[in-house]
Amino acid sequence: MVNKTRDKLIEVARQLFVHKGIENTTMNDIANASDKGRRTIYTYFKNKREIYNAVVDRESEHLVARLRRVVESPLPPAEKLRTYLETRFDIVKDAVGRPGGSFKSYLTLDFRRVDRIRRQAISKEAALFEKLMAEGIAVGAFRSDVTTATLVEAVIFQGVDYSYLRDNFSDIKTDPSDMRQKVVDFMMKAIVVTDV
Repeated sequence: MVNKTRDKLIEVARQLFVHKGIENTTMNDIANASDKGRRTIYTYFKNKREIYNAVVDRESEHLVARLRRVVESPLPPAEKLRTYLETRFDIVKDAVGRPGGSFKSYLTLDFRRVDRIRRQAISKEAALFEKLMAEGIAVGAFRSDVTTATLVEAVIFQGVDYSYLRDNFSDIKTDPSDMRQKVVDFMMKAIVVTDV
């Protein structure tokens, strides 16, 4: 019950932050929208900043949960890498394109706040990608000299995220599916050992 109430408060706060903005959302708004009293909210959170931090944690975790499932799957390394990259594209596409998508809504309200979610997600994502790389290198499926793969992946996907958030594909003379294919192919060719 305790976690259920806390989870509900976080989700209600997230929705209010998306629709009204963080600054324009009060503890009373969260209490009213969640059908809980202010006393209940203060049982779980000292203030709005704590609720906001919980929302940021939840959003960043949501962004990497699908990647974690891929990394922990029993797929062969090359297939796992391709699935990881495809899933990474799906995550940003879904986050930006879904109704009430937090990423885009947060961005229009306050870039610093969405950047904080992204930084937390990037940190978690980097650890997952490093694990995937280590697995592939250990079994000889990935090139062992690709020590900058995690950095390259992070930089590429920051650009991908930006393109989806700004919907600037025509500015860079590409479309989302073409960019997706080129990035996945590039990363696969750079990392996976191929028999010659």
